Amino acid sequence: MKNWRPPRILLLSWAGLLTLLALTIFGAYQPLGSFNTGLALTIALAKALIVLAIFMELRQRNALTIAFAGAGFFWLAIMLWLALADFVTRPNFPPGQIFMPS
Repeated sequence: MKNWRPPRILLLSWAGLLTLLALTIFGAYQPLGSFNTGLALTIALAKALIVLAIFMELRQRNALTIAFAGAGFFWLAIMLWLALADFVTRPNFPPGQIFMPS
């Protein structure tokens, strides 16, 4: 019986995701100030693109499939934006800063 080996692209994507994970953990402990959020979001975007291209196999699909995948992420972005808008516009935000008249 022949030994099964995973395709090379899967091994490379796995190694890339582990490298990005290590970068995320390393960056979380660095005192970068406000740049830390941008770094984390950039690394997360790179991880998402690897998952989209390799594991969802969007790199080998036609334009209609890619458009529907993009539409799903567009609606996800709208839902997250609305949830954030609700969270930010609530009174007494953040909760620790409640004004108590004396």
